Amino acid sequence: MAETLKLQAPSAAQWAPAVVLAWLVPGGGHFLLKRPGRGAVVGISVALVFLLGLMMRGALFQPQTGDLLTMVIYYGGFIGDLLGGVLYFLTVWLGYSQPDMAGHVHDYGTKFLVAAGLLNLLAIVDVWEIATGRKD
Repeated sequence: MAETLKLQAPSAAQWAPAVVLAWLVPGGGHFLLKRPGRGAVVGISVALVFLLGLMMRGALFQPQTGDLLTMVIYYGGFIGDLLGGVLYFLTVWLGYSQPDMAGHVHDYGTKFLVAAGLLNLLAIVDVWEIATGRKD
């Protein structure tokens, strides 16, 4: 008889605290899961990319309505910025959010801010995989 492997879904209590911490504090989920090396690399990388975007006076996206393309770009950018966690919230609360301006450097800064959030999203997925036992 062939034995079938029964995969059991991990409970949310097992992975949710680490995932939420990984979103709020880049690298925090890895530290919680006792992976300090990865946590330090993630935290420094996300913070450095985010700070470079701020120093280039990049603008944070705000959700806008309009045609479909405008909504996709602005909502997508907003979600990307929001994935930066506490870096995004501190930037907004302390008033460092720059108005959107024309210029190559400012445009690259805006993209750096979104890229920092997307890099943190990769780290969040990594934390989820570690917490659920899918990865070491």
